[in-house]
Amino acid sequence: MERPDQVSVRVLKYDGTEYRRWNAKISQHDGSLLVLDAEFEYDVQHDLLGAIQSGTRTIEYYWLNRWYNIFRFMNDENVTRLYYCNVNMPPSLKGTVLTYIDLDIDILVQPDFSFQVLDLEEFEENARRYGYSEEVKRQARAAVDELVAMIVTHQFPFIENPSSSSVSSG
Repeated sequence: MERPDQVSVRVLKYDGTEYRRWNAKISQHDGSLLVLDAEFEYDVQHDLLGAIQSGTRTIEYYWLNRWYNIFRFMNDENVTRLYYCNVNMPPSLKGTVLTYIDLDIDILVQPDFSFQVLDLEEFEENARRYGYSEEVKRQARAAVDELVAMIVTHQFPFIENPSSSSVSSG
């Protein structure tokens, strides 16, 4: 039986192929902002992050009207280990399923707010392969600019000691 605070997150490629899926708990739904609490269900080997152990906790920030999401990776002491931003088409929430189309560009943000924009080449390759529209390409680039501005100015959720009282649903 499904619990009302549980969702399944589905990540798709532009052609609709499912790329990843996991379960998460809704910790907040405020306007367009949906905050999920999740744990990796199995070990994952990531090209840049290395081994992500099963049980690693993430707090995931999705806006139903924005072209990105932000994952805050937590360590065992419940302190932010890093942020990982995904550029994607705005997600949709239907029932207990949150679905979004990944557009390949990622931004890795360290706890000191230094960051790297990743996978620009993959974005260009997939733009050709899948035929991203000019609007999709423009929105993806605008999402990178918006994320970088948020990181540099320490806007929510890029804050030193995040608390639920400082949430912005923008």
